[in-house]
Amino acid sequence: MARLDSEKLKQVNGHAKTNGEARNRATEKDGMDSIDARTDLNRWRLLDEDGRQTWHYLESKDEIKEWPQSIADRHHLGLPLDLPALPHPTNPLAAARNAVDYFSNFQLPPGNWACEYGGPMFLLPGLLITWYVTETPIPQYIAIEIKRYLFARQHPTDGGWGLHIEGESSVFGTAMNYVVLRILGASEEDSRMIKARNTLHQFGGAVNGPHWSKFWLSVLGVMEWSAVNPVPPELWLLPDWVPIAPWRWWIHMRQVFLPVSHIYSRKFSYPLNALTRQLREELYTQSYDSINFASHRNSISPRDNYHPKSFVLNGLNWAISNIWNPYLRSNAIAKRAEDWTYNLIQREDENTDYANLGPVNAVMNLLVCYLHDGPDSYSVQRHRERMHDFLWMKNEGMLMNGTNGVQVWDASFLIQAVVEAGLAKDPKWRQMLTKTLEFLGNQQIREDCREQDVCYRQRRKGAWAFSTRTQGYTLSDCTSEALKSVILLQGIPGYPELVSKERIHDAIDTLLTMQNPSGGFASYEPIRGSEYLEWLNAAEVFGRIMVEYDYPECTTSVVTALSMFSKHDPEYRKADISKTLSKALRYIRKAQYPDGSWYGSWGICFTYAGMFALESLSSVGETYTNSPRVAKACEFFVSKQKDDGGWGESYKSCETGVYVQHEKSQVVQTCWALLGLMEADFPRRDVLERGIRLIMGRQKPEGGWEQEAIEGVFNKSWCVLRQSIESGYYANRDSMISYPNYKYIFPIKTLGMFAKKYGNPEIL
Repeated sequence: MARLDSEKLKQVNGHAKTNGEARNRATEKDGMDSIDARTDLNRWRLLDEDGRQTWHYLESKDEIKEWPQSIADRHHLGLPLDLPALPHPTNPLAAARNAVDYFSNFQLPPGNWACEYGGPMFLLPGLLITWYVTETPIPQYIAIEIKRYLFARQHPTDGGWGLHIEGESSVFGTAMNYVVLRILGASEEDSRMIKARNTLHQFGGAVNGPHWSKFWLSVLGVMEWSAVNPVPPELWLLPDWVPIAPWRWWIHMRQVFLPVSHIYSRKFSYPLNALTRQLREELYTQSYDSINFASHRNSISPRDNYHPKSFVLNGLNWAISNIWNPYLRSNAIAKRAEDWTYNLIQREDENTDYANLGPVNAVMNLLVCYLHDGPDSYSVQRHRERMHDFLWMKNEGMLMNGTNGVQVWDASFLIQAVVEAGLAKDPKWRQMLTKTLEFLGNQQIREDCREQDVCYRQRRKGAWAFSTRTQGYTLSDCTSEALKSVILLQGIPGYPELVSKERIHDAIDTLLTMQNPSGGFASYEPIRGSEYLEWLNAAEVFGRIMVEYDYPECTTSVVTALSMFSKHDPEYRKADISKTLSKALRYIRKAQYPDGSWYGSWGICFTYAGMFALESLSSVGETYTNSPRVAKACEFFVSKQKDDGGWGESYKSCETGVYVQHEKSQVVQTCWALLGLMEADFPRRDVLERGIRLIMGRQKPEGGWEQEAIEGVFNKSWCVLRQSIESGYYANRDSMISYPNYKYIFPIKTLGMFAKKYGNPEIL
């Protein structure tokens, strides 16, 4: 399989001599123009190389014979599995066993589980535009399936696309995904394209898109750079002590700003051709030549303007556009800024083996390398290979994941769930769990970045990333959850000690560098800049993304990890850990809202954060009976329970900052609520049993659950219900993201915890 994979990657990633060749490969006939064109799902294979997950399409009988389709492949593709029905469970532990039995089928050889990490609808456009302008060949089977996915996710009424799969149509989503479909060969006369175009025109056309879409359309050559508000790379030349220096920004913001500023400085646009000339007419409500693009720098549809630019940013944009750029910005300054931003981009590529922080900066870095190093350079070839790490194939077609996977995150939670259910000692699951432990051991980051201070990276020795060691970005919660899983499993007789005491100490040392003055923990690194930097937020579709913030979820992960470690190794850095825990718990208590809830930034929403916060407080003995704040949190949860016994919260809570009921109960959110209540020792068993009954009642005969509403939040933007630094209150748009394995992992943990606390009663 390795040989076959290598040959296929060479075929996929070779450089096309002309974009006409690349476009022809993407739009070859042989069924490509068919409305219902699709590939044979039985020919797709998922390859997992030490956590790196890539999909491959087998085109010959010999390939198919050499590489049989696995049950995991079929599961992810939505193909029949033909698994036998398991014994009907009547008690929670039997249901948990069935779930582990089912989920174990999909473990991959390195020991992890794969899944879609989709939801955002703004990722594929950056990839496809970059492929197009770098003249990267687009294999026919990929073109077919991306096109199929976008049509499957088109709004059924207005024909547009939104920021994420459950969002309302917007200029950003509609314009960008329309362009993708045209690049992939969709006809402008296709009825679905006509409907999308009409919706875009009703919004006023592409001139009313946010900053991000104007950037990409200018790169493609279907919008003028004069429509794009300035993104000056000179900011990277500021001394580190300057309060607005980019190293102080949230990691995703600065790693996207880095290549965007380089490309903006060079004003690269792809040469006009037949397709882009036609797109210039399709995307606007008037002829292209009649548009004064400079007058539209601040034009934006209300559908997209969830975080209006501040008066400070508008003033700076005016000054840069009208004074700095035309009169003061010398060629020497521009070159110095471009050289330094390229140097930082190189360091990002080298520190991640071109996997990069995520798909947004990955495609932009590819374009920068193409412009700087040339189309046949190693950097461009390696970036092209890495693009496949983000692509995910499913029954609806091919999408782009929000990262290169969730491997470490899901593996950690799976171990904890099985241990909580009391099944880790069962010999039946020992091999599965040992492989998962091996995976976590292999994925621990063993060294810091080269010259990490120069590239502004957080310490990472001993940490775990969200996905893989290669991606290599420290996360407070991923490090904590992986550490807990390692300690739990290695503490059970019969499991090997694969992560040494020294390596566990490395993880603790890294976590202790990440606490904020508030006592809380952020995601990738401690807060480096003031919240006033939000005045410079130019994203428009995302709020509160300029700097890191404290999160109840991340803080809880660290609190519970440090608490567990202190019992495991009570003398190591005892005083430091005690001080850290005390400050973190003060933050958790302070972050609670008056109604007893906590706002969640990485899952939906109050339900997700409440589960974490109650686990934190439980770890220091605060429960329903002895803590008024815990009792209030429990009453908040109980007040949201639906008539069927479950819980269901809409993603709209993330946008409004007020709990919004989903139209139906959700299994995953029911688990989150029950876990929080059980951690708090909530005394009303009838409330808990009703939720357990709903979870068990929705379990399928083979042990799994159906996919329901989207579970996660991407880009960490949230709604703020306190006085903002700018003016009054404001709401932000969040991009939702999928965690499909949650529907297996959290029921296992919930059912197991209930059985442990209440003696595994008969429920069904």
